[in-house]
Amino acid sequence: MSKFALVIPPNKLHRHHHHRHHLFLLFLLISAVNAAPSLASTTTNNDQKFKEAPQFYNAPTCPSINGTTNEMCSHEAVHVAMTLDAAYSRGSMAAIFSILQHSSCPQNILFHFVSTSTADHRHLRLTITHSFPSLKFQIYPYDSSVVSGLISTSIRSALDSPLNYARNYLADLLPHRIHRIVYLDSDLVLVDDIAKLAATPLDENTVLAAPEYCNANFTSYFTPTFWSNPTLSLTFAGRKPCYFNTGVMVIDLQKWREGDYTTKIIEWMELQKRIRIYELGSLPPFLLVFAGTIAPVDHRWNQHGLGGDNYRGLCRNLHPGRVSLLHWSGKGKPWVRLDANRPCPLDALWAPYDLLQTPFALES
Repeated sequence: MSKFALVIPPNKLHRHHHHRHHLFLLFLLISAVNAAPSLASTTTNNDQKFKEAPQFYNAPTCPSINGTTNEMCSHEAVHVAMTLDAAYSRGSMAAIFSILQHSSCPQNILFHFVSTSTADHRHLRLTITHSFPSLKFQIYPYDSSVVSGLISTSIRSALDSPLNYARNYLADLLPHRIHRIVYLDSDLVLVDDIAKLAATPLDENTVLAAPEYCNANFTSYFTPTFWSNPTLSLTFAGRKPCYFNTGVMVIDLQKWREGDYTTKIIEWMELQKRIRIYELGSLPPFLLVFAGTIAPVDHRWNQHGLGGDNYRGLCRNLHPGRVSLLHWSGKGKPWVRLDANRPCPLDALWAPYDLLQTPFALES
């Protein structure tokens, strides 16, 4: 034996092996932590685990929606429609959490989730039920093939997802007994009672309500080809069109069906396939059909653009005024920036609603 060899007395052999075992476990833990960033980049969204949210209860003054023939169609409830997929599930879970937390009657909110017919609906249902065991919701399959051939490439590939166009078909997908819904994107959180938004008055001739932004350059949403065409340029004649964001809308589905507005939107999309009249995904057809005819909503219900522009997604500040809803529309999403350790200041307002179960998290 070499004189430099380590000689362990027999009575210390067990203690030495025990010490080596602890060192080995420590090495594995450090290696796992160091490997976490690269591992996260290869992990699919289906592997995300979410924590269970607190249970929220109605105030004593809330009307009861129990005992109706079909509770999911109750006229006393607030109906919320959202799209649902694995890629944006983290945002969706945060949005649901924020809606419930700030509601006076959280048990009277009914969620209507639209997901592609090819999605794993069982997995989506289990994910939601795990975090919100008492949530009242339904998932509706959406055949994206009906719109795939109508989608024109836009300035950002994420805008070309067929699920972005599901809002065109809500009146067909949801039960006809549901008359009014609040449609919400998945990249937002509420800090106010959604019942206030749902109660937005719509007169007999108005189908849709949303915050309008009349200071925006409305002409920029359409191409020079559109404005130079003598017929197309008259589309907004007799109207005072303003930009509105389709990520937050109150919709009267009954009036939508009566006016066959899905067909009107599709007709513009079909024209877009023949003549390039806009660049920005699913928004312009809504502007073509509804701009200048919608009911206005206070701007506090859509503090949008917090995700920056559609190219770089740079940080932005809040618009002046009160805030009831924060919306990270644009390229930058708060969960992506937080994971990359490059958050914008306002992403800290989204983080408290993040239900993602992180590895090595210590639960209290």
